[in-house]
Amino acid sequence: MKAITYRGFGAAADVLELVDMPTPEPAPGEVLIRVQASGINPSDVKLRGGARPGAVMQYPVVIPHSDGAGVIEAIGAGVNTARLGQRVWIWNGQWQRAFGTGAEYIALPSEQAVHLPDTTSFAEGACFGIPAMTAWYALYRDGPITDKTVLVTGGAGTVGRYACQMAALGGARVITTVSSGDKAAHSGAAEWINYRTQDVTEAVMDLTDGAGVDRIVEVDFAANQGTSLSLIRPGGTIASYASASQMSPELDFYGFMFKNIRLHMLIVYQLDAAARRRGEAQLSQWLEQDVLSHAVVPGGGLADAAQAHAMVEAGQKLGTVVLEV
Repeated sequence: MKAITYRGFGAAADVLELVDMPTPEPAPGEVLIRVQASGINPSDVKLRGGARPGAVMQYPVVIPHSDGAGVIEAIGAGVNTARLGQRVWIWNGQWQRAFGTGAEYIALPSEQAVHLPDTTSFAEGACFGIPAMTAWYALYRDGPITDKTVLVTGGAGTVGRYACQMAALGGARVITTVSSGDKAAHSGAAEWINYRTQDVTEAVMDLTDGAGVDRIVEVDFAANQGTSLSLIRPGGTIASYASASQMSPELDFYGFMFKNIRLHMLIVYQLDAAARRRGEAQLSQWLEQDVLSHAVVPGGGLADAAQAHAMVEAGQKLGTVVLEV
């Protein structure tokens, strides 16, 4: 099979190689998937660049990317034969594993391949593992959100855009922050605030008649901590999946304590099995109903992986960069 690999950390153009590798065989409990699309997330490019704290190469050769979609072509012992030929989307393809979805084939545990309806393209399916599941978990980990007011910071981002949609589908009022009118349109949220030209606290309080919000889906905890604390209602939840501006922020402990706030620092790779099953079931329902909009940024084929990684690193794209395999 053809695969994108790297053998050491570095710039994408320097370390990514398109090579021939043996096609894997599915072990007991595994499925072999003919990959049709491979999604590239910021975590993938950071891992390849060695940008994670204490990063070391754990494997001699790595095939990058955790997200993808394709068709099950073979099964290992113990897997239901009904899975053969199924269209699926993939999660944690390269989490604590050497070989991810940046190849023509991937073998992985059967539960990591989730049914993909015919109405959803493979490229769209390659957006679910990290962006869509992160959005779902940030919103629904603490129960239903019907009639809640949810603030999604960075609503034009890959996670934020899904969060805006999923919050609305859950019966919540959605307010998002963006940096332009074009990004507001991309987010799909009816109520939005331009954080570059408006005071977010003042604007949200104006929209909510001074009541604030019940939940916040947070793209940068450190940058927005003060604003979030001023906006969150007593007993509310702030679910944050990043803090890029400052990785070790100083916490306003008593500020949060006296409002009885739940701080949920989440990473989608570590979902417990029960929560993941609930998320997969909800995503599957929305996909069958065809009510989710997906933002796919074409990244070319496997041979274009270095340029596609550069697109993600540049941070200007609106959506998930996807390679067609």
